[in-house]
Amino acid sequence: MIPLIDIFDVWYGVNLEVVNSEVVSAGIPFVSRQSVNNGVVCHVKKMDDVEPNPSHTLSIAVSGSVLSTFYHDYEYYSGRDIYVAKPKIKLTKEEMLYYCYVIEQNKYRYNYGRGANKTFRSILVPSKDEIPKYVRIKEAEIRFCNKPIISNKIKLNTDSWKWFRYDEIFEICKGFYNKKPEENPIGDIPFIGATDSNNGITSMHDLDTIKDASKTGDEPNAPLEQKIFKSNCITVSNNGSVGYAFYQPKEFTCTHDVNPLYIHKKWNKELNIYIAMFLCSLIEKERFRWDYGRKWRPKRMPDSLIKLPVRKITPNEYEPDWQFMEDYIKSLPYSSSL
Repeated sequence: MIPLIDIFDVWYGVNLEVVNSEVVSAGIPFVSRQSVNNGVVCHVKKMDDVEPNPSHTLSIAVSGSVLSTFYHDYEYYSGRDIYVAKPKIKLTKEEMLYYCYVIEQNKYRYNYGRGANKTFRSILVPSKDEIPKYVRIKEAEIRFCNKPIISNKIKLNTDSWKWFRYDEIFEICKGFYNKKPEENPIGDIPFIGATDSNNGITSMHDLDTIKDASKTGDEPNAPLEQKIFKSNCITVSNNGSVGYAFYQPKEFTCTHDVNPLYIHKKWNKELNIYIAMFLCSLIEKERFRWDYGRKWRPKRMPDSLIKLPVRKITPNEYEPDWQFMEDYIKSLPYSSSL
């Protein structure tokens, strides 16, 4: 392991503000201190007197979403507290992405509002010789993973979509307020918690540890079977990381801070991973409504609204267009790798 500064030249980015830039539909990407969308918040018109940050570099946020790190194979502008890291040695795109991952593993060092501008250069990272072999994946394999299932491109037109109540679309369940089961790393039952990563899984368990934990909490006499949820549903955090949604392909147990959602029986439709990915994306678009400590408990969720593509079944009646949802996800890059 060696300091980051031994592999990268690091300097402060161009430090612009979006409000002082001209936003356009196709321009120079503008990277901010956010943790999603490769850091890009918009595209802006190129400025004659400001050189963009060079391509084949990393952007590193040192405040806000501290140590959010992204690889850019294009020129870009950047906002406040974004540093640029250019390799001193020859690194492939895959190796640059690996260093993004390694740098972000140090986020925990900067909790509670600590900035990273004075110390991140000394973070220890693997040398090039220490990079795992699996990182050097062949370009042909990347192209294979990138294939969509459906070759036809499908466009979205949300103007024709209709609003539905959540309790029209989903059967909304609630988790159980129990002591968290004792972890069993070789168990085969996931415990879904109110987290924003790892498909919501915070630990693994077996039936015995779940049974012991189920004797505590607000429903100690509930049958164990009720505390094991069936597969093929979407779990949504209702507290903490509110609004994060994940598809669960196998049976699981969960905290009361999670709402399991099953497709309502009235639609006579079984959920699959493609429809679930479509719905999860829409559910997470509503996360902003639950800032400032508001909870999305099962008592509040039924009144929430979700806008979906529809098909007409009578002159005045519509139903969700499940086939469109599935086909749209299948038309996206990487859908063959789901």
